[in-house]
Amino acid sequence: MDKEQLYSFVAETTQKCNILVVGDVMLDKYYYGEVTRISPEAPVPVTHVLSTKETLGGAANVAHNLALLGCQTSLAGFVGEDYHCQSLEERLTARAIDFRGLVHTDQPTTTKLRVIGGHQQMLRLDFEEVDPPAPVYRERLQNYIEQKLNESLDALIISDYGKGACTQQSCQAIINAAHAHGVPVIIDPKGSNWTKYEHADYITPNLKEINEVLLEPIRNKDEAVERAAHYVMRKYKIKNVIATRSEAGLSLVQEGKTTHIPTRAQEVFDVSGAGDTVIAVFAAGLAGGLSSGASAFLANLAASVVVAKLGTYAVSRPELLTALRGLEESEG
Repeated sequence: MDKEQLYSFVAETTQKCNILVVGDVMLDKYYYGEVTRISPEAPVPVTHVLSTKETLGGAANVAHNLALLGCQTSLAGFVGEDYHCQSLEERLTARAIDFRGLVHTDQPTTTKLRVIGGHQQMLRLDFEEVDPPAPVYRERLQNYIEQKLNESLDALIISDYGKGACTQQSCQAIINAAHAHGVPVIIDPKGSNWTKYEHADYITPNLKEINEVLLEPIRNKDEAVERAAHYVMRKYKIKNVIATRSEAGLSLVQEGKTTHIPTRAQEVFDVSGAGDTVIAVFAAGLAGGLSSGASAFLANLAASVVVAKLGTYAVSRPELLTALRGLEESEG
């Protein structure tokens, strides 16, 4: 792998990439504090809140990663008419992410609120409605996607978190429309119904997600992952599989070729959001003309940066450049 070529790509080419993210848009909220006693009201810890944070989550975090890499980024999905939506749109505006594809519905904006005591998650509250929105809202979303495809996109990401945006009908309509315009589709899957992802160009499951669609679960071994990926490719007519494998790294499985990419030696602090980073960086690589192998290598490197951070985190272009320089120095 030519590290200097990758460095040049991240430094310059990502800014020319035009990528649309479609899926389950979320807001992630964090309350950070310290725990020193048990409540006298019930046997639960009392968390003294010291700070709060709100950040982009779900499909919005994928868009966040792309924007921090310098890509021209658009986001489409469903939100509600509530404070959480206002906070979400403020953060999208701050990152110059085009959110004209957000369709306002009569359902709440999907929000996850986490209470962190020290470095331990104490509680999570979910504000959501997982049933698909009414047909009128789904039609508006599809119309927007068709419009964006006429504006020469380089790649389209479907980020499925199982919150109602990615139905079988919508996924198939998006994939068909993208292919009609010659745009590759990369999917981050959720659940066991992968028929809705049929004919996608790439899919980026982790090992748990792969096991959900197999008759028998597999262990995290190269040969087992490769066999499972080929099974998925045949059954669901998916062209390529990018399996993220935690400490075992990442495997890019293609017809006739498999590439296993080991992870960097790294202290793992929090894996939340790592899948968002993988699909964002991989899509940016493809959109910018890198090979699938080089794109996968870069995505795996970016994930190693993210897992060392607490909470949902998006990797920036300077951080990725630093990680690439670190590789060159360690090998040189």
